[in-house]
Amino acid sequence: MMKNLIRGSACALLAGIAAWAASALSIAATSAPVSGPPAARAPLVVGFVYVTPVGEAGWTYQHELGRREMARALGARVRTIAVESVAEGADAERVMRDLVAQQGATLVFATSFGYLDPALRVAAEFPLATFEHAGGYKSAPNLATYDARYYEARWLAGWLAGRTSKSGVAGYVAGFPVPEVVQGINAFTLGMRAANPKASVRVVWLNTWFDPAKERDAAQTLIDQGADVLTHHSASPAVAQAAQANFRSRGVRVVSYPSDMRAFAPDAQLAAIVHRWGGFYTRVAQSVIDGSWRPEPVWGGIASGMVDIDAVDATLAKEARAGLQTRRAAIVAGTLVPFAAPLVDNAGTTRLALGALGDADIKAMDWFVAGVVGNVPKVR
Repeated sequence: MMKNLIRGSACALLAGIAAWAASALSIAATSAPVSGPPAARAPLVVGFVYVTPVGEAGWTYQHELGRREMARALGARVRTIAVESVAEGADAERVMRDLVAQQGATLVFATSFGYLDPALRVAAEFPLATFEHAGGYKSAPNLATYDARYYEARWLAGWLAGRTSKSGVAGYVAGFPVPEVVQGINAFTLGMRAANPKASVRVVWLNTWFDPAKERDAAQTLIDQGADVLTHHSASPAVAQAAQANFRSRGVRVVSYPSDMRAFAPDAQLAAIVHRWGGFYTRVAQSVIDGSWRPEPVWGGIASGMVDIDAVDATLAKEARAGLQTRRAAIVAGTLVPFAAPLVDNAGTTRLALGALGDADIKAMDWFVAGVVGNVPKVR
């Protein structure tokens, strides 16, 4: 795991440690101090709250790469502070309040779904600060939400899985049964069935975002149920490692998420669904600096650069690689829509006969398409 404290301003870091060092781990980030005359504007202090350790791959790692890219792009205009391994709930609220009240942050990125209500409470307490929440569905005058249409890349990953799976069975290790995760399972299944109409997808729920041992056990369970392609909505490389461990004996492959995990599955990785946050973080910070920020939700797809399918296995047949790129271009152009009719659920009920699902229906998705084995459990 990364060191708890990443390079940064020693003064701001010591002030933060005094407030909460006994609990969550913190990372203070990289940028040079502002130079110039004494009257020059102070840098914008930007806080990031992470739900897991940064590590070397996964959900938090991609947000950390985005933070670093923003720091490089904006230089002395920003100073960043990041706090890792912050549990959703009361800990998140405490950390966000400390970032603003004690460490001077006037822009905070809350990067986990369960941070929404804590962020709303802290935003109400500090109306002059700006908050951005990843994946949320509620906003405030000083809090906006941002998300990516991961399901676009999930559809492509499913199509690739359908082209390569010999068993026609894929395994999906899933965190919580929230709409974002259900979207991904459904899109992956629809893509897989576009390549192999008889394909099926089996799901194991973790009820956590990050638990490497549990993720690894879930992956092995799915392999033992016949899955020869895995993917996941979980935060560690454990699923990729399980695929690698079963690659030579059972031919298991993996579509990694949300990082390129070839370092953990050099033989088993088919491709990776990758998040890229640097451009977005840079634009938001600049908008706060210049006073143009507005609480408008963002939901960007492949065309936005926020998500993509990448690191495709170079040994795949040219036809498969070309087919993947053709379909990616069609999604970007809007001629291939992952949730287009006909859509039938896995109980045989037609959910959509014509057209395509709108954003509101996609964001509220709580049912599985045909081809998924199992049901969507109720969120606890």
